[in-house]
Amino acid sequence: MQQLLGALVAIVLGVGACALYYFAANTILDLIFPFRDASPRAVRNQKISSVIRPWLFLGPALLVLGVYLVYPVFDSIRLSFYDRSGEEFVGLSNYVWAFGDTSFRSSIFNNLLWLIVVPALSTGFGLLIAYLTDRIWWGNIAKSLIFMPMAISFIGASVIWKFIYDYRSEGSTQIGLLNAIVEGLGFAPEAWITIPFWNNFFLMIILVWIQTGFAMVILSAALRGVPDETIEAAIIDGARGWQLFFYIMIPQIWGTIAVVWTTITILVLKVFDIVLAMTNGQWDTQVLANLMFDWMFRGGGDFGRGATIAVVIMIAVIPIMIWNIRRMNAEER
Repeated sequence: MQQLLGALVAIVLGVGACALYYFAANTILDLIFPFRDASPRAVRNQKISSVIRPWLFLGPALLVLGVYLVYPVFDSIRLSFYDRSGEEFVGLSNYVWAFGDTSFRSSIFNNLLWLIVVPALSTGFGLLIAYLTDRIWWGNIAKSLIFMPMAISFIGASVIWKFIYDYRSEGSTQIGLLNAIVEGLGFAPEAWITIPFWNNFFLMIILVWIQTGFAMVILSAALRGVPDETIEAAIIDGARGWQLFFYIMIPQIWGTIAVVWTTITILVLKVFDIVLAMTNGQWDTQVLANLMFDWMFRGGGDFGRGATIAVVIMIAVIPIMIWNIRRMNAEER
């Protein structure tokens, strides 16, 4: 109850403070530059106010972005050239260490696996479900159920799937859904998330389960935007069923598919919560974000190496973000 009350007070105070700031800033600006009449001075004041007013409203947001996003980026780059305490300059030593470290290389390999599998499956399943649910009367109910995992945090989803993958020693009652099914079919239960290499895929399933709903909603809207005239013309020419889907619809929504794919790709590059909650990077499931957390905050902390891994993640994300933004701008034009 105390937590709920604290959250409620924070929301009320936060929203109230924002409203008070905007009202006060607007009032003060009008007092400094009044433009109640049609005199040349009033016209000049109105022009000045129209230039200043947007920055008054955007100012707090830009300040917060600067403090919590822009400054950490530059400070992380700076720290990547320093030692574990962040005080002694060591040049490129941290980068030399990173690309020579087996854990770092293993994390990059695991990240590449995530990048190949998760966006492909999430986008593919989302596209297929969007197409199929638009053709049945209970499609909206199905979409709601599939989209529901998006409302669950990554940690919450990991806890759910931990029960699905749960393993108890032979002879004990298996409470994990997967092992209960396996045992019911007459096979021996397995500690699924401890099996090297394959356990990465078991973790990926969690993110696919969450992101399929996102892909489905966006792609469903795109499919509904395909002109009926195009489909009718294709039907007249003899196209049917899957031919309409693959040769008529998909080419017309390819830009949306690419945006969904790259959006999920950016999310995958930063994946952290699922690995932390499920395996904590054990059994060869380490990814870059989890490795960065380990070096930065565990075992006494190494600011230099932790910042180096953070910079590598940032460099990997930037090209995808640039491509995504350019694609979205092209779509708008």
